[in-house]
Amino acid sequence: MKVLVTGVKGQLGYDVTRHLQKRNIPFKGVDVEDFDLTDAQAVQTALLAYAPDVVVHCAAYTAVDKAEDNRELCYQVNVLGTRAVARACRELDAKMIFISTDYVFDGQGQAFFQPDDPKHPINYYGLTKSQAEDEIRNTLEKYFIVRVSWLFGINGANFVKTMLRLGKERSDLNVVCDQIGSPTYSFDVARLLCDMLTTDRYGIYHATNEGVCSWAEFAQEIMMQAGLTAVVHPIPSEQFPSRAKRPANSRMSKNKLDDNGFARLPGWHDALKRYIGDLKENDLL
Repeated sequence: MKVLVTGVKGQLGYDVTRHLQKRNIPFKGVDVEDFDLTDAQAVQTALLAYAPDVVVHCAAYTAVDKAEDNRELCYQVNVLGTRAVARACRELDAKMIFISTDYVFDGQGQAFFQPDDPKHPINYYGLTKSQAEDEIRNTLEKYFIVRVSWLFGINGANFVKTMLRLGKERSDLNVVCDQIGSPTYSFDVARLLCDMLTTDRYGIYHATNEGVCSWAEFAQEIMMQAGLTAVVHPIPSEQFPSRAKRPANSRMSKNKLDDNGFARLPGWHDALKRYIGDLKENDLL
């Protein structure tokens, strides 16, 4: 078996390669300089040349607010790029793992969304990820669609890194308190993806660290674990307007992991502790 990982310079792609190395699974990591996802021919040429047994497609346009104004590029990368990858997988008879998001849902209510619940994205980024899911389902039978939320990892920017920086610069921070979800460590998701790719237990899954909180509660825990003294003030979303609307409820059920014999991810408090340790170990904190 050999694996191709797209978006290898991003948070999740980087951690997938870390786990593949540990398991001695041959892989190739690619990013935008290797081929442009908006060029379908380039995608097909690159994938057919390497001929992987599995493609873990982590690459995406993820700038949620910018996506509202850069719709064409977001669509080309997230939808058309994913279509090109899926079609190459079909030609190769390769498995495909696609990373999706809680943003495919509207965030209404307080219930945990199930994998087969109706999708009603409320921002353009979420719409393109929903459409990308549909492209995969219409093209392939051998696929895993894995929805994650509130991702943080060693590579790239994320909420934890922002809070750590602001916590050192300021004594007070305002953070929204009415959006609820599950912080998720990319290293933990990557372990699950590597468990999945050796199986044929295909379908749509939710993969987040266990437990839920608000962004404000998450920020408070970050300050405490990092030993920072900045005070986090919870504020409603209307006091922190953003270009793209965010779902208020990002709770997602992980029952399907249980049903198919996959281990759930650890609790988010534990994940954050390990992540901060990882940042220190790499001289990033």
